[in-house]
Amino acid sequence: MDTPKSPKLDIIIPAFRGHSQNFLMALDQIAEEDALKRVEGKTNHIIWMAGNFLDMRYAMGNVLGLDEEFEFRDYFFQGKALDENLDYPTLEQLRESFHKISPLVYRKLLEVSDEDLGKAFPMGMNIDFFPETVLNFVGMCIGREDYLCGQIGLMRRILGYEGIKYDFDKNMKY
Repeated sequence: MDTPKSPKLDIIIPAFRGHSQNFLMALDQIAEEDALKRVEGKTNHIIWMAGNFLDMRYAMGNVLGLDEEFEFRDYFFQGKALDENLDYPTLEQLRESFHKISPLVYRKLLEVSDEDLGKAFPMGMNIDFFPETVLNFVGMCIGREDYLCGQIGLMRRILGYEGIKYDFDKNMKY
């Protein structure tokens, strides 16, 4: 495993890499038409979930100093509600964005200092037990990614796909 400059990220690095693997495995073999299905009109579809996952990756990268913009930001920024009138990107387009941003964010996670992680990052939460710092924002993004992978995994089963296979690709370094 790569060693981060900041020991504060010792738990984040394996989570990030695990989420990368889970994300790809959760999307494995999902047909494009199924990726747009909703359950009784109440759930988000897999495309929205995958796009929101990527919005988290880009947000994490931005707070760590990357100047990358998610090309589908207008669809997903900050959990924007699903809009059935929009023509969402395809799973393939989202996978391409994933492979573009993920190695860049991973590199930033390895390079970021404790000092930078401790910097204020106002989120407007105003919760006394939750300091609004870069580190806590990264932690929130990791938590959201975990949630979204679980949601996609559940949708896989609802749509009749096999459960996620945990066949990790040890050569994928992000």
